[in-house]
Amino acid sequence: MPSAWLCGVRVRDLNDKKCIIKVKHNWFNSNPFKSLYWAVQGMASELATGLAIIDFANKNSLNISMLIVSNESRFLKKAKGKIRFECDEVSKIKKTLSSLSKNKTTDKIKLKSTGYDESGDVVSEFIYEWSFKLKL
Repeated sequence: MPSAWLCGVRVRDLNDKKCIIKVKHNWFNSNPFKSLYWAVQGMASELATGLAIIDFANKNSLNISMLIVSNESRFLKKAKGKIRFECDEVSKIKKTLSSLSKNKTTDKIKLKSTGYDESGDVVSEFIYEWSFKLKL
């Protein structure tokens, strides 16, 4: 998390429907092609999914361990200026974690985080597969 903070990754909104993370392209997080470095996009997009999971688990007193077991990414446009990453799959998180606490102790879920520039164009898409284990 300290490296994400240094790169300018910040939480913009977290609610029952989505998590939005923002990052502004600058000299520190730039690549040689004068756009936002892919790893910074990865940090911001991962945080959009992971923070939504942590928020739901905390609000529902679920003691879980979580781990990314795979991820995919696509880069569609140079990321310049202010970029926001959105994960709007909180309902999917609720369903998976609720069944985790009732029926089984482990499960996996795939969550998508989409990066948008200031014009609303998609710059990148990330899909993270999270594994959960209920701590008993």
